[in-house]
Amino acid sequence: MNIRHLVTSGQFTLDGGTWDVDNNVWLVGDDREVIVIDAAHDAEAIAAAVGDRELTAIVCTHAHNDHINAAAPLADRTGAPIWLHPADRVLWRMVYPDRDPDGDLADGQELTVAGTVLRVLHTPGHAPGAVCLHAPELTTVFTGDTLFRGGPGATGRSYSDFAAIIASIRERLLTLPAETVVRTGHGETTTIGDEAPHLEEWIARGY
Repeated sequence: MNIRHLVTSGQFTLDGGTWDVDNNVWLVGDDREVIVIDAAHDAEAIAAAVGDRELTAIVCTHAHNDHINAAAPLADRTGAPIWLHPADRVLWRMVYPDRDPDGDLADGQELTVAGTVLRVLHTPGHAPGAVCLHAPELTTVFTGDTLFRGGPGATGRSYSDFAAIIASIRERLLTLPAETVVRTGHGETTTIGDEAPHLEEWIARGY
């Protein structure tokens, strides 16, 4: 079992603004099968990283365009299903008005790849259908844009909510073991133990 990290570059667009972004794409699996978490920007590069392994699922932590804009091309190329929490369909349709995801993610759902379980944690705030994927056997949680090194994801745009993201982080993420590695949607990794002491200061400054 291994975790591979790919960085792809493109643009994030919402509320009439556009920003250049670098996204983390995570591949979790072994020599035979793999899942992709957040197919961003470059389906060809992601497919190359998958190689000749079976791609069993394309999992979306949320449906902002920069996290899903390579999902459909990658699915078309590989036949893999796309999974998304249904609360994020409103954002999904901004990118794919004529295509639905193939399956719905639900809180507590377990996805298995190469014998390793990833448990879905619904963590609304950055987006209504945001999820994190906790892999206890790998001492890892994939947080999308819910938690970064240094603070929560942004909540100043449509369909986001600061109180909700703080509650998600407090109740769903900071309750994980301190040594859990946080693998984020953008930027560097961190750990639950490194981020937990800063929750109250994030709240105080409305981070």
